[in-house]
Amino acid sequence: MDTQAQLTELNGQDDVELLEVNPLYQGFFRLDEYRFKHRLFDGSWSGEIKREVFERGHAVAVLPYDPVTDQVVLIEQIRLPALATTKLIWLLELVAGMIAPGELPEEVAARELFEETGLKAMQLHQVSSYLASPGGSTERFYFYWAQVDASQASGNHGLEDENEDIRVRVLTRQHALDLLEQGLVDNASTVIGLQWLALNRHKLTSI
Repeated sequence: MDTQAQLTELNGQDDVELLEVNPLYQGFFRLDEYRFKHRLFDGSWSGEIKREVFERGHAVAVLPYDPVTDQVVLIEQIRLPALATTKLIWLLELVAGMIAPGELPEEVAARELFEETGLKAMQLHQVSSYLASPGGSTERFYFYWAQVDASQASGNHGLEDENEDIRVRVLTRQHALDLLEQGLVDNASTVIGLQWLALNRHKLTSI
C-alpha cells in the first residue's frame, strides 16, 4: 500500500460515529464535550470515547518578509499564558489573527498585517494550513508569507479597543534564525514560519 493510500485508509466520514456534542462553556472561546466511537486499525470499532474540545475558531499567521533586504518583520506583544512555563512573556511572533465567520483567510491576513505592523503587502502568498493542537482544539492556521518593504516598518500598533500593544521588530533573516536556534523564539506559528523561510528563501529572491 502506498503512502497516500495509507493516509486515506480511515476517514472522518465513514469511520467516526459522532454520538453527541454537549456545550460545556461559552465565553470568548467555547468548550464542548464530544462523545464518539471510531474504527480501529484492525477494522473493529472502539468503545464510546469522551473528549473535551477547545473551540476557538480558525486563524491566519503571516510572515512579513522583504526579499530585497533579506529582513523579517516580527511583532512583540504580551502573552500571559506563557507565564506558566517562562518569564519571557513578551513574545516575538508572526502577524496573526482570528477568522470571523464569513471571512476569507486572505482578507484577514491582509487586514491583520496592516493593523499589527502598518504594512501593506506587495504580494500575499498562501503557503499551507495546519492544525494548531489537534489533540484538544479544532483550530486551523492558514499560513501566508507577505512580500513587504521592511524600511516602512516601525513603531507601535494594534487596536485600542482590543487592548493590543504591539511593537514592530525588523530583523535580518539570519538574526531571526539565530534567535530561533537559541530558543528565544518558541511559539509554534513563528517557529514554523521561520523554519519555512530557512528552507525556501532561495525561491523568494527572484520575486
